[in-house]
Amino acid sequence: MYKRRQPSVPLRRLLRLAVIAVVCLGGGAAGAVEGTRLLNAQADHDNWLTYGHGYANQRYSGLEQITTDNVQRLVPKWIYQTGVLGTFPTNPLVADGTMYLTTPYNHVVALDAVTGVERWRYAHEMSVDTLCCGTHNRGLALGYGRLYMITADARLVALDAATGTRVWDIPVVDPTTGNPADLAALKEIKATDAAKPENVATLTALTRFAGNMAPVVYDGKVFVGVSGTGYSGVLGEAEADDPSLLGRPGPRRGLRAFLSAYDATTGQLVWRWYSTASEGWEGNFVGQTAFGDALDRDLVAERASADAYRDAWKTGGGSIYSSPSIDPELGLIYFGTGNASPGYDDYKRPGDNLYTASLVALDIQTGALRWYHQIVPHDIWGYDVASPPVLFDFPTNGKTVRAVAEASKSGWLYIFDRETGKPLRRSEAFVPQNDLLFRRPTAEGMLIAPGAAGGANWPPTSYSPKTGWLYVSGTHNPTRYQLKPGETGQPERIVISFDKTVERWGTLSAIAPQDGKIKWQVKTDLPLVSGSLATAGGLIFYGESNGKFVARNAQDGAALWRFNTGAGVNAPPVTYAADGKQFVAVAAGGHKLFDFPLGNAVIAFGLPD
Repeated sequence: MYKRRQPSVPLRRLLRLAVIAVVCLGGGAAGAVEGTRLLNAQADHDNWLTYGHGYANQRYSGLEQITTDNVQRLVPKWIYQTGVLGTFPTNPLVADGTMYLTTPYNHVVALDAVTGVERWRYAHEMSVDTLCCGTHNRGLALGYGRLYMITADARLVALDAATGTRVWDIPVVDPTTGNPADLAALKEIKATDAAKPENVATLTALTRFAGNMAPVVYDGKVFVGVSGTGYSGVLGEAEADDPSLLGRPGPRRGLRAFLSAYDATTGQLVWRWYSTASEGWEGNFVGQTAFGDALDRDLVAERASADAYRDAWKTGGGSIYSSPSIDPELGLIYFGTGNASPGYDDYKRPGDNLYTASLVALDIQTGALRWYHQIVPHDIWGYDVASPPVLFDFPTNGKTVRAVAEASKSGWLYIFDRETGKPLRRSEAFVPQNDLLFRRPTAEGMLIAPGAAGGANWPPTSYSPKTGWLYVSGTHNPTRYQLKPGETGQPERIVISFDKTVERWGTLSAIAPQDGKIKWQVKTDLPLVSGSLATAGGLIFYGESNGKFVARNAQDGAALWRFNTGAGVNAPPVTYAADGKQFVAVAAGGHKLFDFPLGNAVIAFGLPD
C-alpha cells in the first residue's frame, strides 16, 4: 500500500534556489504570482497568495505588528458588503495590494486591500436552475495572472486577475463509466474548443458534479476536487428549507468523486484520480480501524453480498471538500476524501469502500496513488475527512519528523509520516465521544457523538512554529442515527437527523504533535465553523457562529480581543500587510445549513492610525 520515490537532486537544488531568489527580491515586491513566488508563498507574509498561506496549509503568518500587547486596540479599517446573502465561508487572497474573494453563487470580487474599495466584479451565471449542494464557495487559486474557481454548478472558471474578464469556462464532468478510453476522449476537449457545437453536445451528455473547494495552483497546473457525489436529495433544499433529515434517501444518484489536474493555461485535463477504487474497492473487510476502534459491521453478510454489488464503486462517493496540501520536494499532493455513497443503503456497498473517508497522497506529476490511510472503513456515520491536511516538521527522539496532520470528524487529530503514510499517533479527543461511536444504528435510534456534523469538519487547522502546536476547530453536535424500513424486500435503511433540543457547542484546541496532548482548550457557545489563523505576534484568530471575531493568546488560550460582526463568522481569517500596516480580514456571512445569522460583509481590522 505504501510506495516511496526519492526526489531527484536537481529538484532539491531548484527549490533552494527558488526560495533564495524570492527572498532576495523581497516578499512584498510586486510581481507575477507564479513559479518561484508560489513556492515561497509561506514566507511571503505581506501577502496571502494561497488558501492555506503556502502549500503546507499551515495558516501561519510571520507578521507581528499586531501582538498580544496591542491586539486589544484593533478596530475595523474597512467593511465591504457583497450584496449576496447565503452561506459565506470564503477565504480571501491578497496579492500586492489587491484582495480577491468569492461570494455565494460564485461571484468574484477584487478590492483595494487598504481601503476595501471595489476594483472589479465578476458575475457568474449558473448553467442550471437547481443546485444539488448549496451555493457556497471557499475561495480561489491565484497564479499566472489568473484566478481559478470551481463553481456550485460544476464549472472550472479562469479569470484575468487584473480585470475579472473570463478567460475560459469548462464543465467539470466525467464519463462515469470507468472506461479509461472514455476519460482519454475527454482529455482531448480543450477549453478553447469547448464552445464548438460538437463539444458542447459531448460535455452536456456527461454527468454534472458540484464543487466548493478553493483550488491549488502548482507547476503550471490547477488542482481541484469535486463534491456533491454522496449527497442525498435533501441537501439540494439546504438553502430553502429545513434539512432536518440529512440522511434520508433522495432522488439524486450517487457519483464517483475525483481530484483533477488541469493545464493552467488551456484548461485541458492532464490527469484524474478517483476517490473510489475500480479494483479492490472492497478492501480487506476490516473489523476495526488502524487504531483499534471496533467497527460494528456484519462482515459475514458483507462478504456474501460482495459479488452482487461488485460495481458499487461506480457510484461510491468520496467527495473532496478542501484545498490539498503539496510537498514539492517529495512530489506529493495530499487531501482528504468524504464518506462512501449511498450513506443510507450501505448494504449496497459491501467492503471497506476504498478510498473513501481517507487521507490520500498522490504523485503530483502523474496522479498515481503513493499512499493512503482509510480513517473510517465502510463509513456509515458521515465521518468525512474534510479539513485541509497540514504539513509540518517536528522533533522527536532526537530526529526531525516530516509530518502531515489531519483533523477528523470522529474527534481526533491524526499525525502521519508524510513520505510513507505511516501512522505516528492520534491525539486526545478534542470533542466529546460517547460509547456509541462506530456503533451500527438500531430501529429505536441512537444519539452518537461527535456525529455527522461534529468533530473537525471543513474548517482549516492552523500550525504555529513558535509554539509547535496545531490549533483545531471542533464541534460537539450529536446526531441521531436510526434504522427505517427499506424498499420492498430490501434491508433497513440508515436515516440521520439532528434533534434541535440537544445541546451543541464548539471547541478550539491547541494540540502538541509530539504526544497528542491538548495543551489548552476553550469552549464556544455554538459549533465552531470558521478555521483559525496563527501569527508571529503570538495570536490565534478565529470566528464564532454567534458573530464574534476573536483573538487569543496562542500560548495559553487567554481571550485578548473580540468584535461582534453581526453575522456568523463561519469563514477562516487571513492577515496581510499593505502601506506598512498589518490587516486581519474575515468574512462574516453565517451558515444557512446550521441556522447561523446570515450577512454579506468582509471586514478588515488593523491598529488605529
